[in-house]
Amino acid sequence: MIDLFAKAVVRWRWIILLVSLAFAGAAAFGGKWLGFSTDYRVYFSEDNPELRAFEELQNTYEKADNILFVIAPKDGQIFSQKNLAAIEQLTREAWKTPYSTRVESITNFQYSYAIGDEVVVGDLVRDAQNLDDKQLKQVKAIALSEPTLVGKLVSPQAHVAGVNVTVQLPGVSPMENYEIVMFVRDLATRLQTDYPNLTIHLTGMVMYNNAFMESAMADNETLIPLMYVVIALVLLLLLRSFLATVAAVLTIFMSMYSGLGISGWLGTNLTTLSTIAPTIILTVSVAYGVHVLVSFLHAMREGRNRHEAVEESLRINLSPVFITSLTTAVGFLSMNFSEVPPFRDLGNIVALGVGMAFLLSITFLPALIAVLPLRVKVSGDRYEKMMLALANFVIHKRILLLTSLSLIILVFIAMIPRNELNDKYPEWFDESITFRQANDFTTENLTGLFNIEYSLKAAESGGISEPSFLATVEKFSHWLRTQPEVLHVATITDVIKRINKNMHEDKEEWYRLPENRELTAQYLLLYELSLPYGLDITNQINIDKSATRLVVTLKNMSTNGMLVLEKRIANWLTDNAQNITAVGASTTLMFSHIGDRNIRSMIGGTVAALVLISVLLILVLRSFKVGMLSLVSNLVPIAVTLGVWGLFVGEVGLSLAMMGGMILGIVVDDTVHFLSKYLRARRERNLSSEEAVRYAFSSVGVALVITSLTLMAGFLVLTLSTFKLNSDMGLTAGLAIGIALIVDLFLLPLIIMKLEAISK
Repeated sequence: MIDLFAKAVVRWRWIILLVSLAFAGAAAFGGKWLGFSTDYRVYFSEDNPELRAFEELQNTYEKADNILFVIAPKDGQIFSQKNLAAIEQLTREAWKTPYSTRVESITNFQYSYAIGDEVVVGDLVRDAQNLDDKQLKQVKAIALSEPTLVGKLVSPQAHVAGVNVTVQLPGVSPMENYEIVMFVRDLATRLQTDYPNLTIHLTGMVMYNNAFMESAMADNETLIPLMYVVIALVLLLLLRSFLATVAAVLTIFMSMYSGLGISGWLGTNLTTLSTIAPTIILTVSVAYGVHVLVSFLHAMREGRNRHEAVEESLRINLSPVFITSLTTAVGFLSMNFSEVPPFRDLGNIVALGVGMAFLLSITFLPALIAVLPLRVKVSGDRYEKMMLALANFVIHKRILLLTSLSLIILVFIAMIPRNELNDKYPEWFDESITFRQANDFTTENLTGLFNIEYSLKAAESGGISEPSFLATVEKFSHWLRTQPEVLHVATITDVIKRINKNMHEDKEEWYRLPENRELTAQYLLLYELSLPYGLDITNQINIDKSATRLVVTLKNMSTNGMLVLEKRIANWLTDNAQNITAVGASTTLMFSHIGDRNIRSMIGGTVAALVLISVLLILVLRSFKVGMLSLVSNLVPIAVTLGVWGLFVGEVGLSLAMMGGMILGIVVDDTVHFLSKYLRARRERNLSSEEAVRYAFSSVGVALVITSLTLMAGFLVLTLSTFKLNSDMGLTAGLAIGIALIVDLFLLPLIIMKLEAISK
């Protein structure tokens, strides 16, 4: 059957070329429908419990999406006429931000104070340019004594301030986030032009969303072109044939765009994670073409003509290329076990690209080299001689190699427990990304991106005015402020205490919670009626006043630290707040929980991929013993990679939690090719175990080295990504492939020969 197929490819080569080009073109045309999502929510499934809790909280109160302008005067003095005037101007202009619903700053802070029996509520700063020194000192004293502002909109040292813009995206156009970013960047630039003394940084969730897109664009501008150059140079160096290199590059180019196009036809949206799919397809698909080309060139060097060489290459490679493409696809499809939808999309896109690479490598590529005027000098292959020398070394030094490699592997396996599942999601972005720079500055000088929001629910409508409820909320906020991770706590009790003080002639001893429910309700109503449009308290109190929102702003923390803090808070609430129901939610909690949940789901995915790949190998190789043996060479690279990571890094993030199935699908390729050649020598040529190892080295060793080096180079290019999940993925995959090559060349032959000797 394979012989007939090979002859048909040569005979119908021109038709195959035309049909392949037409099919690949039609598939690639679907790429026009590929969308791109910048919303961080795409990292969570619709049924994710933390996402549902967060959306319920946002539906109850005000949306949390925001832009934070961080103003840093070069003179380090926020409370000067000029700097306050700049903040005042920025506050006015920020209301024009698309989809904005609220703007908060120290200048429009609704400061309340008493005049006789009357309570006045108004902007803290008006006409800053006309304030005298006494008034400036008074504004500064008020702002720095107000817990609502300090650590949120002004630093305790009064050297940095913020203007926070809350936005509510309609969700109609994918360009809404980008529209906001363009506006606020232009606004920041104009303000810095008017006030050269100021430096303005932009952070917040809108900018965080935009960072995903900027990182993806930066990667696409550099990584894919660099990938082409790297792959072309490696292939040209190792294949030693310009036309063969051109054929390989054209094939992988068609595979990449076909895989992406089919994904577009299926309605897939790209994300920062899945934008590396083209790079992975480029890298992985090289292997199939290389095996076809190496065998083809080897046959021509032996004296066969071009058509005979094509037929011979297909005869010996069709079966192993099919099984390796299938196992690689299974490895990437195991990502569908992930809790993170972009990982599923990445796995599916690459699996489609792998399928196209297989089809094109056994049809288009051999048909193309059958018509290209390739000329190869008839001579011995020096690479083959090097592989034979390596085989003799492995056979002669088998005891030393087996002992030393086993010890090294055990040492690295012992390092695996040093790994800890952990992440810092603002640090997913490289420091070259402007969001990372702005967020780092903001965290060090003003406030943090991390937070936990709690909806504190009373037993009945209007229950938030109950003295016992407010006392518990106050006690909770005081306890939170003593925690080392906390930067700021926003709570309604601070507002109520200030109103109570105002209602008692601003006497300091009355800065406390009222002891009467009806009085508290009246205070809240009075304050609410005094506020201008856009600055009401619906961001802190629900409609029927049965619940209030408390926001805890935190330092930059790891996901493990966040989960520890969440548990500590939950324990405190259980022990001290029996009269309220507290529901905590935030993007911080969402990302903290997804890593832990994802690794559990991906263990199942990796096991499923391992079982399926093992069954496929047993069936294709027609040997239970050899099929099970392949597990050693497939699992050892993963285990050693985790050990190396544990020794030198020790922190496993969201991306590494999914690497098992993906790497398994890739590293199995070399094992399949080596074992298929070994079994061919044993079954068809009746060679001894040692001679079969030599045959495997000489017939497929060169291709294994070429494909492994190309795969390593391709994945290591990903380490240049500005997105940490992608760079970590590239580094671990490149490392695992390198280890897999060492295992397949130095350990797998030893184990085969040892088992053969035992079974005699």
